[in-house]
Amino acid sequence: MRARAWTLCFEAPHRLGFVEAFKAYLIGDTAGNVVPLGIVVSEPAKAALVRERVPLVVALSAIAVENLFYMLSVALFVFGGAAALLLSFPLPRSLRWSSEGVLAGVAVFVTFGVVAARRQWRFLSGTLEALAARGVGRRLLESKREKVVAIEERIYGFYSRNRSRFLPILLLEGGFHLLGVMEAYLTIYLISDVPPTALAAFLFESVNRVITMVFKFVPLRAGVDELGTGQLARVLAFGVAAGVTLAIVRKARMLFWMAVGVALLVGRGLSLRAVTDEAARAQRDATEDSRDSLESGV
Repeated sequence: MRARAWTLCFEAPHRLGFVEAFKAYLIGDTAGNVVPLGIVVSEPAKAALVRERVPLVVALSAIAVENLFYMLSVALFVFGGAAALLLSFPLPRSLRWSSEGVLAGVAVFVTFGVVAARRQWRFLSGTLEALAARGVGRRLLESKREKVVAIEERIYGFYSRNRSRFLPILLLEGGFHLLGVMEAYLTIYLISDVPPTALAAFLFESVNRVITMVFKFVPLRAGVDELGTGQLARVLAFGVAAGVTLAIVRKARMLFWMAVGVALLVGRGLSLRAVTDEAARAQRDATEDSRDSLESGV
């Protein structure tokens, strides 16, 4: 679902086929799940792996746009989960406060994002220029400004030129979450003596989204996923064991797709170390691509 959404974030004349996007997504996520602070590696790696199909700065801009849509969908999904948890179950004080905090945080995040998009705030280039004005990072500004400005222009340009794509992209991101809910429902149905409900499956996936976002820096979210899902399963009366088992099943699914990603790496004659190096190289080389894009008026 997310790979398909990524393909919709490219603007003419640039296009990326679904198969290439899917392969790049698998390889990038494989690297991101293994390396600490993997998001720093996974997203640039996806762009680097398709640089023979589309210019690097275009791929980076498209992946940034897709991530913004994904973050919006996660915010709405988590907001719904926190609200449902508060309204449907008697919660311990700590969990109730956490849920209320999530609701407040999501409301602030969405409001801030809408205002930033409408006013086209230039966070990255503005930060670089502010630092350079204070004598900090002038070389960084000189070498990265064109890249940052090009990416910002593409992101805000996509917002203004492609509003008809917003709904299809959001539906694809929503489909990603829906499949997670279905996975939780089926797994609980198979492992628990307590029949699952759609609400319980929705809450499990909502909490899983929070864990994934907050603990992205932990490789495979080892231990964290089991603890969080187990505690939620206890609140929902499925038992801690059912929650831990659900987390393990998800881990098995993740390992399966990581194995596919490694197989694709081997097929390309690469390694995880090579992908990490390629991601770092992509961020450096994007400066040259962005300069060419700005000069050509793309």
